[in-house]
Amino acid sequence: MAKILKDIKKNKLLYLMILPIVIYYIIFHYIPMIGILMAFQNYSPFKGFFRSEWVGFKHFIDFFSSIYFWRVLRNTFLLSFYNLIFGFPIPIIFALLLNEIRLTKFKKAISTISLMPYFVSLVVVAGIIIDFTSTDGIITQILHNLLGIEKTNLLAKPEYFRTIYVLSEIWQYFGFSSIVYLAALTSIDPELYEAAMVDGAGRFRQMWYISLPHILNIAIPLLILRIGTLLFVGHEKILLLYSPVTYETADVISTYVYRKGLQEFNYGYSTAVGLFNSVINFILLIIANKLSRRYSETSLF
Repeated sequence: MAKILKDIKKNKLLYLMILPIVIYYIIFHYIPMIGILMAFQNYSPFKGFFRSEWVGFKHFIDFFSSIYFWRVLRNTFLLSFYNLIFGFPIPIIFALLLNEIRLTKFKKAISTISLMPYFVSLVVVAGIIIDFTSTDGIITQILHNLLGIEKTNLLAKPEYFRTIYVLSEIWQYFGFSSIVYLAALTSIDPELYEAAMVDGAGRFRQMWYISLPHILNIAIPLLILRIGTLLFVGHEKILLLYSPVTYETADVISTYVYRKGLQEFNYGYSTAVGLFNSVINFILLIIANKLSRRYSETSLF
């Protein structure tokens, strides 16, 4: 304790700088964790956390025995898994290809264009997707002419929802996600490329043996974090895109929690479902980190 106080006294300005961040996390992240109590109660806003009826694991048992349990679990996993498999490598590939462009103005133009979808409002993005996949939408027209798909509202077809959602996620976020990889590529010593050229290595071999290994040091921790959120799919876009017709493939844990908590006012049940989701994600994070530490030199902790 004496060492800590001595260090605080010595570096008081540094501790003063991080104080607002510490206060923010305490107020908005740690204190709200008391809400976990609702998962074990028939919570009533009028009675509060400490006077509501205690029901133990009743909400968890109800969720596990619910007819919707496997549906929301399956949909959440598949949407997140497809987004991980197809969406995670694309920013890496894009950064590697963009790094090979030698025309500076063209490189900046491509980078700027790829970033645009990220800064568009999610409501606007959802509106674009709805219009483009409607009966007379441009995507529907293209698919009809190329593949002979029936002209219909694609978002009203459960079998198309996952494909539309995953492709829209990739389009919206791949440019922004590539920034960290581009930053890593700019830190590579140019002499490494020059030495490779002297040894006769072409552009592809330089990218494979120099650029890619430098990216992997960043990609592996990000992959661990993505695996740690494998059972988390944000509810915002899905709420804007899905309908009761597509619940079979579109309804995920977060939207199920939204309906139970904010529409049916079943706060205890929705908290139990959310807590279950968080625990599973935490376990996945620990497993992914251990596997990474065992088979590579990179891990989060």
